[in-house]
This record gives sequence, C-alpha cells and structure tokens, in this order.
Amino acid sequence: MNPAAGSHFRPSFDEAPRGRLPWRLILLLGAVALLRPLMHITGVSGGDGLPKGLFAVGATVVISAVWIGVVLLARVSRPFLTLVLAGLAYAVLSMVLSAVLSPVLGGELQGPFAQPIAIPMVLIVNAIWGAVVGGIAAGLRAALVARHR
Repeated sequence: MNPAAGSHFRPSFDEAPRGRLPWRLILLLGAVALLRPLMHITGVSGGDGLPKGLFAVGATVVISAVWIGVVLLARVSRPFLTLVLAGLAYAVLSMVLSAVLSPVLGGELQGPFAQPIAIPMVLIVNAIWGAVVGGIAAGLRAALVARHR
C-alpha cells in the first residue's frame, strides 16, 4: 500500500516517520500532569491517613504510566524527545498556574515567578522526569518493534 496515494496509512512501529513532533500531544500530556498541583490546591492530596508525599509519588507514577501508554498507543516516533518536551510543557504550565492561582488563593504571588532563581530548577527537574519516562517508553517501543519483526 502506497502512503502517498492518499490512502489512510498507519505506520507500524518501525515505519514511523522521524519528521515533525506531535506538539498538540506534547501540550496535552503536559496539561494532564497539572492534575498533581490541582490535587494539592484542592486539598485532595492531603490527610485522611495517606501521607502527602506518598500521594504525590503515586500521582506521579500514574501520570507517568499514562504518558507512556499514550505515546505507545499513538505510535509516536520519538517517545523520548516527546516526553522530555511534555515534562518541560508541564513545568511551564504549572508555573503559570501557580502565578495565576497563588494571588487569588493566597493573596500574594508564590512559586517560581515569585522567586525567579527557582525557574531553571523547575525546568530541569521536569525535563529529567520526562527523560526518565521517555527512556522507559523508548525501551518499550523498541521491544515492541523487535517483537513485531
């Protein structure tokens, strides 16, 4: 089947083009991770017998699993880079969310924009999160490609 002939061609794992990045998907994955700060803001992640840190780690694991599942199901050709960028998108979106909500909820600007020296660290930490999850996704993708050969 010739993909240039106008047919609806869905590349297999090993035939995915290396061209453009899925920017909409990257932003969507970054936005999905906003569940973490939103759960904190709304108080869902606190108290009632479950330590706050354990809840945050659990939420991170669930979001990471969703990210991996989505890039594999979408057959993203560059899962590592896609998820590094999703981590960076989350970092930017969470900083903006903090800048918008902290004055409303706390009466003053809080978070990285209140202490700009923290901005690079927020970006680095979330890029590392995306890289770890992206590495796992890339490894799983490679295993799927090998299995389908």
